[in-house]
Amino acid sequence: MNIPTGVLLGVAAVAIVAGLLASRPDARFWLAAMLLAGAAAAWAAVRILGSGVEWDWRSALVVGGEPLHLRLDGLSALFLLLLCVVGAAGSVYALEYWPERAHPRSAPAGRLWWSAMIAGLAIVLLASNGLHFLIGWELFTLAAYLLITLDRTRPAARAAAWLYLAASHAAVLALFAFFALLAARTGSWDLGPMREQAALAPLFWLLLFGCGIKAGVFPLHIWLPSAHANAPSHVSAMLSGVSLKIGIYGLIRFSGWMPLPSGTGWVVAVLGVASALLGVAFALGQHDLKRLLAYHSVENIGIILIGFGFALVAAEQGHPLWGQLALAGAFLHVWNHGLFKSLLFLGAGSVLHATDTREMSQLGGLWRRMPWTTALFGLGALAICGLPPLNGFVSEWLVYLGLFEAAVSRGSVTWIAIPATVLLAVTGALALACFVKACSVVFLGAPRSAATARARESGWRMRGAMLVLAAACVTTGLAPVLFWPALASAIVAWRPVWVNTASPAPLAALGMTNVAIAVAATGASVLLLRRTRRRALRHAVTWDCAYAAPTPRMQYTAGSFAALITRWFAFILRPDRRVALPDGPLPRAAHLTEHTPETVLRYVIEPMGAAVLRLARAARGLQHGRVQSYLLYILTGLILLVGVVLFGGGS
Repeated sequence: MNIPTGVLLGVAAVAIVAGLLASRPDARFWLAAMLLAGAAAAWAAVRILGSGVEWDWRSALVVGGEPLHLRLDGLSALFLLLLCVVGAAGSVYALEYWPERAHPRSAPAGRLWWSAMIAGLAIVLLASNGLHFLIGWELFTLAAYLLITLDRTRPAARAAAWLYLAASHAAVLALFAFFALLAARTGSWDLGPMREQAALAPLFWLLLFGCGIKAGVFPLHIWLPSAHANAPSHVSAMLSGVSLKIGIYGLIRFSGWMPLPSGTGWVVAVLGVASALLGVAFALGQHDLKRLLAYHSVENIGIILIGFGFALVAAEQGHPLWGQLALAGAFLHVWNHGLFKSLLFLGAGSVLHATDTREMSQLGGLWRRMPWTTALFGLGALAICGLPPLNGFVSEWLVYLGLFEAAVSRGSVTWIAIPATVLLAVTGALALACFVKACSVVFLGAPRSAATARARESGWRMRGAMLVLAAACVTTGLAPVLFWPALASAIVAWRPVWVNTASPAPLAALGMTNVAIAVAATGASVLLLRRTRRRALRHAVTWDCAYAAPTPRMQYTAGSFAALITRWFAFILRPDRRVALPDGPLPRAAHLTEHTPETVLRYVIEPMGAAVLRLARAARGLQHGRVQSYLLYILTGLILLVGVVLFGGGS
């Protein structure tokens, strides 16, 4: 037995122990087992990424009628390492965020389903058999459903979980059809490279639909905003940071093993651009902090798909240079988004834990009461906006570099690369505006409610989990060249013919530039703080025309802050607006409320569901129990069948 086999079998044993310990009142043993399993799996993943070799293990053990076949290469190891980091941080965070004393019934169940979800995700990443892939997929889907409904007293949580389950079942039906047809045409459920079988190419569209739902690709994202907003915050971090990436993993994994239809890269790239731009547009219209973060998941999945789509185009047209850059940017953004989005959801959970509200218009002034949460959330906001010197800037820079190289290639790809680059830049600008809104409304100004005024900083477990993710964001931004061997290993696993995976020359210079920016920003902050403390500040009202003293109600709200930008996208946001205009020279009351719904769900999915229900009710009227009517149905069917046969034979 080789070292990776022993390590991963040990991980499985420890994970089983963790599941058994989940129901114990003392959760420290469960946490120790989870951290031990995560550390061992992370070590195996780092070993694979560092060596560039592939671990392939077949066993005589039969699961579901198929022999167990596991595979760990550079591609799956990259995703497995992300699972270990986010899973460990979420496990520590959960003990304080969802404690036994506050949730005596649901906390043990939550730990059990958390363990099951991580196990299911790991099975998907390691399985090299279609049936076992589906088993792992269903396991983490059902565990996530049960985690979303941990607080069963909230109708919104139950509705979000049902929507998630319905969308997930549509995805798994598409994936079952994909694997069943794949097995029928290849003669085996076993998975591996099969690029020489051209007849398999059309199956990719089934894969794109199933994995696209799980990844939250626009317009298949309908389950995502409500599920991420209503789940416990550590679950939201896992759903956004890792679970969405499993959809991306499925697309990348099988696009590397299978032949693809012509033009697949263009379809993926267009879906990426639409997801990035519209995801951030919907985020701007949100007043719920966690729903805002959820729509930014759609945006960042779009950025990943832009890089991956152009890599597919490069592979089809034979341009490995810019294809590798775009793919490296996509891979690194998978990792980076998992880090900073998990950090942001844990930060939002810290706010929710302290104030018991996600509504941004009820928050404000938290930077004085929650300085750690404010600083860590702000760091995550800088990272997700793609600003130096943090990790989001590095991965988006690699995607930009691939797009620039594609644009100057003077081929047909130029006409797509140029608008994709422009729209990606617009997406970044809108993301910056969105997080300026979120950080300003939530953390600056004055408290807008009594609960916000009484808020207290979270404990060391929640802060420690956020600090680990923040440190990873900073490290990736300041030393990106250290992560290139892992990216190169994943690139070779996806496209073995792209063997020239040398680090881009500017990558080391980019790291040094980020270090210089970090040092300058830190120095400027220290000088400003010292100068501020030396001077006695005089506080006064800012502009007191027509009122005696400012109140929290006079601050910008989440809606008013972004109103100008959201009007640009009103054609697709379709906001619900309620206005009571002031009446008379001395009006007593006036108000304006605006809510941005899930447009695709309301105007596409719900009408389709209503039409299906109407057809079902109409068909139910045909079942009335009269035998003569049933005989008439049979006779009508036979006449139609005879007509089809006669006219079909005549033609």
